[in-house]
Amino acid sequence: MRKPRRYAILGTGALGGFYGARLGRAGADVHFLLRSDFEHVQKHGLVVDSKDGDFVLPRVQAYRDVREMPRCDVAVVALKATQNHLLPALLPPVLADDGVVLLMQNGLGGEEEAAQAAPGHAVLGGLCFLCSNKVGPGHIRHLDYGTVRFAEYAADAAPAGVSERTRSIAQDFADAGIQVDIKDDLVLARWQKLVWNVPMSGLSVVLDADTQALMTDPHTRALAEDIMHEVVAGARACGRHIHDTFVRKMIDMTVSMPPYRASMKIDFDEHKPMEVEAIYGNPLRAARAAGASMPLVETLYRQLKFLATRSVASATLAR
Repeated sequence: MRKPRRYAILGTGALGGFYGARLGRAGADVHFLLRSDFEHVQKHGLVVDSKDGDFVLPRVQAYRDVREMPRCDVAVVALKATQNHLLPALLPPVLADDGVVLLMQNGLGGEEEAAQAAPGHAVLGGLCFLCSNKVGPGHIRHLDYGTVRFAEYAADAAPAGVSERTRSIAQDFADAGIQVDIKDDLVLARWQKLVWNVPMSGLSVVLDADTQALMTDPHTRALAEDIMHEVVAGARACGRHIHDTFVRKMIDMTVSMPPYRASMKIDFDEHKPMEVEAIYGNPLRAARAAGASMPLVETLYRQLKFLATRSVASATLAR
């Protein structure tokens, strides 16, 4: 019988804390990198309030520094894409010789950064369809969904197929009660997720609204739908076909979900860096290189860059 796969969770927030706690509760050997929550989590564990049932992971293998962590089979990067400049320092000390990087982030381009930071190691994309927020030290509130979509990274951006290694890691998540979906084309999966992320993240910041408000008003709902179609067209220019019916599916899903404050909106409200380049800049540049324009997406991009600058300035003055 194979010993439990060892996981490192780099970024124990609303996403990494939720999935890491679920893996730990199911018996996986999970090690968590923590910063400000370190002492609290050591004393009280990780608390998850979930629509699927509340639970506590009472004994957490917690660390302040990756150099103190054991070598792990899978390094789960659950940091925001704005922190990817830290990957060259974080990944090499924690990865086993045959360790895998599992990048659980939004946007385009993150897997390439992870591959550069951990040469010789396989990289998986983990696309998370999760409504959860961190509501206190070591305290996560899971509101809805939770599916993870796995796809393997290939340097040439071609569909990489599905390896036994990916199936095995996915099975660990499934054993933890997490719905898993495996795809053979990471780039297509990324563009599909952008169909939702691009309008809902940006509009929530620019218009100061949660998902329910955006869907209730007919004007913002129509705008979100137009932006989704534009993302579909951008994907098509980059060689990835997304059927137009996918837009209707995303709109219907958003209408049915509970009121949700997107992670980008939370970052903006808390004067934290927003993932503007990963979610907007990188797709815009990819589409432009393929000969396509996305004017609505570019408008959001420019508005968010302006707001991000003001947010940083406001945070600096407040100190």
